[in-house]
Amino acid sequence: MSRLPLLLRQLEVGWSLRLGEPFDHAGSCSWVAPAIRANGESAVLKLAMPHMEGQDEISGLRFWNGDGTVKLLEANLESGAMLLEQCVPGTTLHSESETRQDEVVASLLRWIWSHTRSASDLPGFRPLSLMIELWSGETIAQRHLWPDAELVNEGLRVLKELAKPASTDVLLATDLHAGNVLRSQREPWLLIDPKPFVGDRAYDPVQHLMNCERRLHHNPIELVRRVADLAEVDPERLRLWTLPAQQPIREAIGRTTVG
Repeated sequence: MSRLPLLLRQLEVGWSLRLGEPFDHAGSCSWVAPAIRANGESAVLKLAMPHMEGQDEISGLRFWNGDGTVKLLEANLESGAMLLEQCVPGTTLHSESETRQDEVVASLLRWIWSHTRSASDLPGFRPLSLMIELWSGETIAQRHLWPDAELVNEGLRVLKELAKPASTDVLLATDLHAGNVLRSQREPWLLIDPKPFVGDRAYDPVQHLMNCERRLHHNPIELVRRVADLAEVDPERLRLWTLPAQQPIREAIGRTTVG
């Protein structure tokens, strides 16, 4: 944090920017502020806190090149600084009903997945199994807090199995939920803050499902089936990613009709 003023000054000069006040003074994962470029174009400067999950954000934005995502205008790999397209009006998808959120999230995911012709097209991106391994290690380190060891171990086993690399893997956003989708003029909605990994596309809707807490608790079968249909992924794999330690509900999903 002590380096922030100097870094901002270097970026202002190097990228010819005029910076405004940060959007959120209490931000814990990144410093984000509006900026004006030398040509008068509006942009957003983002300085992300270094962390394992977001390590490849710049590479991912370059890969998608503004197709479904916010455009990357400039980047500094050493500092992790990004100059991004400014979404106007920039309201989040939270402004829409959750059922509408389902549709927008699924549409964005299908679009960004379509850019992967095969997993071999993604050299340099890390496999989803790496993130699952990290999370599993963190969970095991807290085994003394587990209320049900058998249930937790089964969940970890299922996640490890689901994360095995496959030829059908695509580049995932991994953190796509309503708070990371902004209304824009260039496209109705654009994805921001991706945390790219290569893996099973059925993983990608999970963050959205977790943010629909009321519906997920009330009727998980219906919600999983609806979002799986919209995203065109296997509902059983999506169910396993979302609730890895639950009993299989394939038959129940097959019987459920979504209204």
